[in-house]
Amino acid sequence: MQHIDGEIRRLVEDMFETMYAAEGIGLAAPQVGVSKRLFVMDIRDPEAEPRAVINPVIVERSGSERSDEGCLSVPGVYGVVERPTRIVMEGLDLDGKPIRIDASGLLARCIQHEMDHVDGTLYIDRLSPIKRKMLLSKFKKLQREAAGR
Repeated sequence: MQHIDGEIRRLVEDMFETMYAAEGIGLAAPQVGVSKRLFVMDIRDPEAEPRAVINPVIVERSGSERSDEGCLSVPGVYGVVERPTRIVMEGLDLDGKPIRIDASGLLARCIQHEMDHVDGTLYIDRLSPIKRKMLLSKFKKLQREAAGR
């Protein structure tokens, strides 16, 4: 994606609206059926402003930690995922200007989670086959219950 036009700006606006409505902290374009390297995030921290990132690339990783993750793509189920504790990501902002984010904690986890979506991966793909099967079973059960079956 090279040119940031009104269509991209509308997409970002819609993605923020969708993310907030679902009470999420991040949302990637592929999650809403758009094949673009783009995500939005807001970890609800005064130190980390809400932002859209276009063509993101993680250029540095360090440390390692295991923590629970959930996802708007498979709501209601959570799994422990190991990720680097600190990352540096580069990309473009909505004005097409280069950005570089040095992140740790929840911000680093959110960026990595959304980067996975941009790259075609879900957090459950990072789990063991047994744990993934258990979570998907639970997810299907929650869907059946929500449908009243």
